[in-house]
Amino acid sequence: MTEILYKDFPRVDGLHYTLRYTCEDDCADLLKIYSDKKAVPLFNSDNCNGDDFHYTTMERMKQALDFWQFSYENRYFVRWTIVDKNIGEAIGTVELCGEKQRGILRLDLRSDYEKKAVILDLLWLCDVLFDYFDIVVTKAVPQAAERIAALEEFGFKPYSEKIIGHDGTEYGDYYVLER
Repeated sequence: MTEILYKDFPRVDGLHYTLRYTCEDDCADLLKIYSDKKAVPLFNSDNCNGDDFHYTTMERMKQALDFWQFSYENRYFVRWTIVDKNIGEAIGTVELCGEKQRGILRLDLRSDYEKKAVILDLLWLCDVLFDYFDIVVTKAVPQAAERIAALEEFGFKPYSEKIIGHDGTEYGDYYVLER
């Protein structure tokens, strides 16, 4: 991934939401997201060594935060917390990883925010981050109708290629945005 994201971690502010650095203070809010049984099946856990991102304890959530920090420091990926400005709470996370040719976007949202209008707002916030890549791909499983509708309205198209994991596993259900 482009080095600029690791040198100057961008904060992105919109009308309703802010994307900012994920920190330990987010743990309680993030636990609400990652313990949300309706939300977890929509998360992209491809190529994550078996982690399904279903966390039910503060201790496990803290371990995930520590890993995200380690991954940032070692330049594996960048993860932002999504804050709803109206309530002042974290309602999800955004992760970007990849290289200049292809970035992978992970968007994890609390289930009550899995709505087309919210996702579109978040995609517009992320748009400045997409400029670092030639193409951006993101997963949307077939049951994620609101997400798929938002992706398509934003300009993403079904991705005909499979994403190949570090162990050779092929992953599908991706959408692509070409820059």
